[in-house]
Amino acid sequence: MKKAHLYAIVILLFASLFNAFAEPSQELVNAAKKEGKVVVYSITSRISNAATAFEKKYGIKVEAYNLKDGELIEKVTREVGGNITGADFVICQDSGRVYGQLIAPGYLVNYIPDSMKNVIPKEYQNPLVFQFINKVFIYNSEKTQNPVIKNVWELTEPKWKGLVQFKDPKQEGVNANFLTMVTSPTWSERLAKAYEDLYGKKLVLTTPNAGYEWIKRWFQNGLILGNSDTTISENIGIKGQKAQTMGLFVYSKTRYDDAKNLALLPMTDVQPFSGFMYPAFLQMTKNAKNKNAAKLFIEYLLTDEGFKPWSKDVGAYSSNPSIKVDPTDHPVEFWASRLVFEDPQFLFENRADVEEFVNTLEYK
Repeated sequence: MKKAHLYAIVILLFASLFNAFAEPSQELVNAAKKEGKVVVYSITSRISNAATAFEKKYGIKVEAYNLKDGELIEKVTREVGGNITGADFVICQDSGRVYGQLIAPGYLVNYIPDSMKNVIPKEYQNPLVFQFINKVFIYNSEKTQNPVIKNVWELTEPKWKGLVQFKDPKQEGVNANFLTMVTSPTWSERLAKAYEDLYGKKLVLTTPNAGYEWIKRWFQNGLILGNSDTTISENIGIKGQKAQTMGLFVYSKTRYDDAKNLALLPMTDVQPFSGFMYPAFLQMTKNAKNKNAAKLFIEYLLTDEGFKPWSKDVGAYSSNPSIKVDPTDHPVEFWASRLVFEDPQFLFENRADVEEFVNTLEYK
């Protein structure tokens, strides 16, 4: 019985490995080469490196355009809605808007390669997740290697006034999503508990719940809103600052420590969250002209080779679990208990209210 069980495990293991490294069908490759071209809109600039490698491998020309999340959503809406030829597939983020404005109207079409159906977890298949990205509380570590906060409510205290930076939520949808998610029942309850744990008393509300209250107090404590996570990381990490500074920005920016002579360290045990994590999706457009080339490129991006432009650094997590993260990073499972994740339905139904609330705050 034990031997039979062992054989079953071995068979499953080999099946998993086969699926993880299976090549696309020759029929798809031939059809894609016949089209000879593919157009992709992407929220990540690293698509250009992947495009170069894809062209070299298959001889198929790639037109890759790097767009901001809002620009991408509006462009796809206009082009597909007007039956104008544009992207064959997209790498998009901002799940609430993607669901509500692109997927629900039928502008985007989900495609999961056969070789990935038994590799990528079911919950990441529809819509197909390309990767996860995280934004984490990161501080200037020149003077100390120890975390500078243990609880997010500390950011509302006078000692941090004007010393914390965050990308303007009007500039990037995922930041607005994060603020929306902290007002959800789950996170507002956790924020209320975190307040009581820190101060030993219950939170007195002046807003609908603890999530709104934290946003209000954080923004009104001199929060500095930037236009770029890159610029924010440089502002926080530059050496020689008199005051201790920190920010909430893309974790992958810590990769520039040596190249830019910065001092940056993430904090991973802040209560009740250390930041947030969000998905980027791979979706074909309804009116894709080069469907086969799009399918082939999508499949390529889900392989170890195709994900190389991202996996070589921290802060990039493929939906394909066989692709290992950077050795100095942590897997998605580590971050899952520490970061706020998006709920597309909640975001679609509530983000407008949170955005309106944020607009009323005098934080500049």
